[in-house]
Amino acid sequence: MPASTTELLRTAPLTAGDDELLLRLLSLPTAGPLETGAGGEVRLWEAQRAYAEAARELGFTVEWHGTADAEQLADEQVPAVVRWAVQGGEEFLSSQPSLVLRLGPRLPHSRTVMFNIHVDTVAGVQPVSLAEGRFHGRGAIDAKGPAVALLAGIRAALAAEPAIGRETGVLIQLVSGEEGGAMGVYGTRPLIERGYTGRLNIFCEPTGRRLLTRSTAAMTARVRVAGDDSIDDAPAAGHNATVLLGHVAGHLADALPQYANSGQVCVAGLQTGPLHNKVYGTGQLLLNLSYGSGADGVALEAAMRRELRLALAGFRHRFAGSELIGRTAADAEEITSLDWLKRGLPALDASDAWAERLLTEGAGLERWPADEAAFTCDAIWADGLPDSFTAVFGPGDLQRNNAHAEGEFADREELELFAGDIARLLIAFATTDPTSTT
Repeated sequence: MPASTTELLRTAPLTAGDDELLLRLLSLPTAGPLETGAGGEVRLWEAQRAYAEAARELGFTVEWHGTADAEQLADEQVPAVVRWAVQGGEEFLSSQPSLVLRLGPRLPHSRTVMFNIHVDTVAGVQPVSLAEGRFHGRGAIDAKGPAVALLAGIRAALAAEPAIGRETGVLIQLVSGEEGGAMGVYGTRPLIERGYTGRLNIFCEPTGRRLLTRSTAAMTARVRVAGDDSIDDAPAAGHNATVLLGHVAGHLADALPQYANSGQVCVAGLQTGPLHNKVYGTGQLLLNLSYGSGADGVALEAAMRRELRLALAGFRHRFAGSELIGRTAADAEEITSLDWLKRGLPALDASDAWAERLLTEGAGLERWPADEAAFTCDAIWADGLPDSFTAVFGPGDLQRNNAHAEGEFADREELELFAGDIARLLIAFATTDPTSTT
């Protein structure tokens, strides 16, 4: 790509129509039931139709618009929270559609670029506005703002390179189920399985406009205690799940991080009961364990099992003979169990010299630092796709832009720079000899 073209496309402007579309999307509640609970208003169908209408002006057509089938969501990779929601009735899936848009004819996989972006958000209604070049509202940066900027970038690319939409195809996956712990199993995963992918697959998440070729996955462990309650007048008569789970939590917090070579250990919720005058014999402890490769995930799962056994043995030894906790100590192994609310998910770790050179040298994208931790997103489902390269790339920063907090925002300048990145990416891909991609 000529240097002059690269400089001209450093940024791609948002139009008045883009502003209107983004403000409309921000005004539509699209947080799913896993975020808001049952009964919340979800207008994902409407949001996706509005986006499809705007994309139609660029030449896109609707390839597919629908929901996942319940039968697709019964395997072990599906988080328990999703399985429970699906079992609760048809209303859940019927409110969680995903959309696939196509620009141009169905071209070979080697000449297709796919963009994945989610239109569902975390919970929380926030005022919608555009003032002094800053968009406010839930989803402004994660990820409705980037979704609109994506169209602006494609518009600029179409104006600069006629091969796009003719000899180079573009797919857009506009999905639900990225937030709420769904892990993309009813949004992105079914679309990947349907074959809506390309030689390049770009997942638009806030990365500070840095090309991230990794995405962690996570598993959720649940340690449960199923013992006998007792009253405060006879606290030694039952099993004290609070003391037992507290000991286990402390042991795992100390021991597990050494096994999390490519991820994090989060010792999360511990629940027994709310009253001061009762000893609770039942309870649960949750841990979220992330990993950067399948092998690391297997090793971390094995470590979790091993360290739980050591924690229980240590508890039994520490409280053996205790007047207050003795019964709990004696029965600790018998009343404690481990199960998994989520496990077996893939992790993305992509490497492709041709594609990375195209995106960095050809399109001028900056790499994500090798020593900076990755994060979890739907890109995990594109791991291992044959003859494909997948990366995470988008404007803004999850923390800096308050993506999951109060005051979420996206600056127009950042969105327009991202749009310029998209234009250069598409032009670089369209003007590259396809025989060099293998």
